[in-house]
Amino acid sequence: MKRLALQFYRFAVVAVVAWLVRDLAVFQRTQGDSPVVVDEVKSFFPEAASLRPDSSARDGLFILDRAGRELGYVVRTFPQAQDIIGYAGATDTLVVLNPDWKIVGLKIHTSDESEDYLKSIATDRRFLKKWNALTWDAAAQLDPEAAGIEGVSGATMTSMAIARGVKLRLHAARDELIAPQPFRIGWRDAGMVAVLLGAAAMAFGPAEWRRRWKLPWQIVLVGYVGLVAGDLLAMKLFGGWTRTGVPWTTAPGLVLLAAAAFAVPWTTGSPLYCHHVCPHGAAQELLGRIRPRRWQLALPAGAVRGLEYLPPALLGFSLVMVLLALPFDLAGLEPFAAYVVRSAGLATAAVAVVGLVASLFVPQAYCRFGCPTGALLNFVRARGAIDRFTRRDGAALALVILAVLLHTQYAPLMRWVKGVG
Repeated sequence: MKRLALQFYRFAVVAVVAWLVRDLAVFQRTQGDSPVVVDEVKSFFPEAASLRPDSSARDGLFILDRAGRELGYVVRTFPQAQDIIGYAGATDTLVVLNPDWKIVGLKIHTSDESEDYLKSIATDRRFLKKWNALTWDAAAQLDPEAAGIEGVSGATMTSMAIARGVKLRLHAARDELIAPQPFRIGWRDAGMVAVLLGAAAMAFGPAEWRRRWKLPWQIVLVGYVGLVAGDLLAMKLFGGWTRTGVPWTTAPGLVLLAAAAFAVPWTTGSPLYCHHVCPHGAAQELLGRIRPRRWQLALPAGAVRGLEYLPPALLGFSLVMVLLALPFDLAGLEPFAAYVVRSAGLATAAVAVVGLVASLFVPQAYCRFGCPTGALLNFVRARGAIDRFTRRDGAALALVILAVLLHTQYAPLMRWVKGVG
């Protein structure tokens, strides 16, 4: 029972962190670093008491009364319209709709424009009411000039920028809502199923059979999985899926691979992906076959203990980057994108080369001392009868606490960062 409870604890850690990342991503898309407050919509809905983020492609906020009933909906034109410049800057406009998805009004949320220009627009009731009673779809297709929407006298550039921003924002969300991706199975998905079947055979088949086929299988992993298909698990992939959603319909093979990479070690203790699918691990083992024995180094115990902290540290760093949506490409932390040679960046190529060279001297050097994805998959791995609560489980709890703090304090933290900058 203790081992079972420990495994469910590890599952819960991963699930809670994933939920926190996803929930904060929805907040970032709908609210950003300048949250909409309920008082801004009370002129349209006096009974409004709270706002609830919408996780759909509309990326807006439901307007709720004190009982939690939906009164309407509000959406910002940022970030989609943040590059539409009026006279001196961009304007973030609120579009407020009723439960029938008809617009009841517009309101300026934030702007870099002159206060005088904004006052002229706010007091020009005719301009702000031009969209009233239009449905979301109708406003998304509206041509402001053809509809007779004219710039406000004295603030023409600013007001027309607002009009274009409203159209762009609603049109972008409309296209995402009406064009769901159809389910498809391509050659890469079929190939991934075959790879998973082969990996299962290598993990659970007869020992003699596995020894005989290990070398050919490693060549297949490097050649097909790495260089041909390029379907590798990485922190970049997990971060993107957690924030925006899992591509069930467009990449079912890759989703199946990710599910197996977590489920198999969690239930059986076998590191399926790291040992039997990952092409970078296979490449290191292949180099180990041709490495002269005299090249192998025996690292001091202290150095080994210190280097073993690097993968979980990189895992924590990746979590912070994903949670805060900071402009850092996680692909540069790992070597996996280097296998897609035509699009490999300099950083990921350097990590790949350094990892392979290091494996000539220290077996599986990158897997042991550099891989945050491996650290994540290893965390959920069952250890059988010897399993117990260890430092890694305590470190995982610390990451959950960090994620909770970043989630709850995101808005004030971003305002502080913006003020410092």
